[in-house]
Amino acid sequence: MSDFNGASFSSGFKWLLGLAALMIVLGALKVAEAIVVPMLLAIFIAIICAPPLAWMTSHKVPPWLAILLLVFTLMIFSWVLVLFVGSAIDTFTLRLPTYQARLQEEAVKLLPFFERLGLPVTREQFLNHFNPGSLMRLAGNALTNLGGLLTDLMLIVFVVIFLLMEATLLGDKLHKALPSAEHSLEQADDFVRKVNKYLVIKTTISIATGFLITTWLWFLGVDFAPLWGLVAALMNFIPNVGSIIAAVPAVLLSIVQLGLPDAALVAAGYIAVNLLMGNVLEPRYMGTGLGLSPLVVFLSLMVWGWMFGPAGMFLSIPLTMIVKIALEQSPSTRWVAIMIGN
Repeated sequence: MSDFNGASFSSGFKWLLGLAALMIVLGALKVAEAIVVPMLLAIFIAIICAPPLAWMTSHKVPPWLAILLLVFTLMIFSWVLVLFVGSAIDTFTLRLPTYQARLQEEAVKLLPFFERLGLPVTREQFLNHFNPGSLMRLAGNALTNLGGLLTDLMLIVFVVIFLLMEATLLGDKLHKALPSAEHSLEQADDFVRKVNKYLVIKTTISIATGFLITTWLWFLGVDFAPLWGLVAALMNFIPNVGSIIAAVPAVLLSIVQLGLPDAALVAAGYIAVNLLMGNVLEPRYMGTGLGLSPLVVFLSLMVWGWMFGPAGMFLSIPLTMIVKIALEQSPSTRWVAIMIGN
């Protein structure tokens, strides 16, 4: 009996010790947010760049030239993105007071409807409890944070350069340094392949989502269509709630600019695109083993968002997926991966 109690105490102590270590690590990451966030984004981009780098080197392109081509493409893309997003955010911020005022006017038109229902509400009471203009202001603040994040993009690109340079040599280094750990290296290779598969497929689907949303909004004549397409692409990394968050500013703007019928078309476009991408294409190419339960998605948004702000919310699902894939590699932790999956 004493042996059983001792074993139970030892097991419980190990869990408590592991939990305490996890809290310490999370606290340290929170303190080092200014350094950790650019590093995580750089690793994210480097993993996405790994397949084209491998393709070029397998087709007899020298590694230094392949990296140079990738870096040149990244720098041009970053420069265009920073200029475009910065300009769009500045223009949207200037027009924001006008949009807020017009949105309030549209909302006040609902007052006669409430009166017919026997709910007499004054204009002041209505705007105090339901002020859609505040949603537009919230969207403006979120876009400003996005612009601030993109100012670090050039630093992130330079980190990506060094990561790609190291990636071409890392495999050989590990095999030479650890010749007796062949099985562990195979597990590490399998882990990297799964992470790479998830990030590449998710990024491709997100880009396609952004392109379709941009095209639909441009066709309807909604202002800042490319900006809302970019937001839709970024929010696509957050399942379940990301598409809803991405649709809110575009739908509100279309109410102000085009009226309720066209706003309904905007919302229908978002629903159609996300149903196509999230329920048809993504499960087909991603497979059934790369999913998270809705509860884990919500908790991931809270934890990573608290730690790293808007960038943490954007990276929350990829980071949690990486943790899930890592847990699947060991039989002793595979049950945890099953529990947090969908």
